[in-house]
Amino acid sequence: MIYHIPVLLQESIDGLQIHDGGIYVDVTFGGGGHSREILRRLPANGHLYSFDQDEDAARNILSTEADGSERRFVDDERFTFVRSNFRYLHNWMHYYGVEHIDGLLADLGVSSHHLDDEQRGFSFRFDAPLDMRMNQRAHETAADIVNGYAEEQLADIFFLYGEMKNSRRLAAALVKARQQKPIVTTQDFVTIMEPLVKRGREKKEMARLFQALRIEVNHETDALKEMLTAATALLAPGGRLSVITYHSLEDRIVKNMMKTGNVEGKVIQDFYGRIDSPYKLVNNRVITPEETEQERNPRSRSAKLRIAEKKEPHERE
Repeated sequence: MIYHIPVLLQESIDGLQIHDGGIYVDVTFGGGGHSREILRRLPANGHLYSFDQDEDAARNILSTEADGSERRFVDDERFTFVRSNFRYLHNWMHYYGVEHIDGLLADLGVSSHHLDDEQRGFSFRFDAPLDMRMNQRAHETAADIVNGYAEEQLADIFFLYGEMKNSRRLAAALVKARQQKPIVTTQDFVTIMEPLVKRGREKKEMARLFQALRIEVNHETDALKEMLTAATALLAPGGRLSVITYHSLEDRIVKNMMKTGNVEGKVIQDFYGRIDSPYKLVNNRVITPEETEQERNPRSRSAKLRIAEKKEPHERE
């Protein structure tokens, strides 16, 4: 089974403008597709740091040979794997003595592997434990949330992260159901939610509900904001930020950072009324996959690629 099919592979790596002696970061290693392409283009004196918090992804840096022995994903001095959430980007770069980076790639959202793994609880296609932890060393699962959060908290999650207009009804149904018995599997959750989603839109709305829970379980919005803030501080002048998003919430955060220099999108103007942002946009319009890629990889249909470049000091004067 293919672990994960990288989305917008050539476009996102092209956006980094990899150059001699550069230091690059792939904060979403997954199956290693983007990292492999970065290394293919990286000169001998460059370096790549790849992050992933998932134990399954960590296994991808090893492969089993025909004789049963294991070798590294890349036996390459230019490559360092960091098993950690990308929200700790600043801490790890400091640990490795890296003061500046020349490019950062992020392929956000959930991987093909997570959706296809019948035991992880990321998809409503399978009856599995209601888990959804990307880092399986974390304590809180999706089941803990639906059984333990207050009704108002659940409503907020479905409204903010799933954009569900009937979030209060959904939350009330969960609270009522859990009083009868705990909600422990994906099928338990689907059975409760299904009567409340719009007819003809069941798959789309169920996907939004699962998305909302997943974001809360993994604290994805907070992690993204912290990573982007750290990346902005770490990027050298001329360095590139190449980010692939899949839903409006994360895309809004990325767009805010690239346009204004902060995740809230607060516009700060200089004396002449110009927006004082550390970035200049490389692509004013988002890059989306061509039809051939969308047909080959359905996950790519909602993908948007944004690329920005850190301004030189004189460009901010």
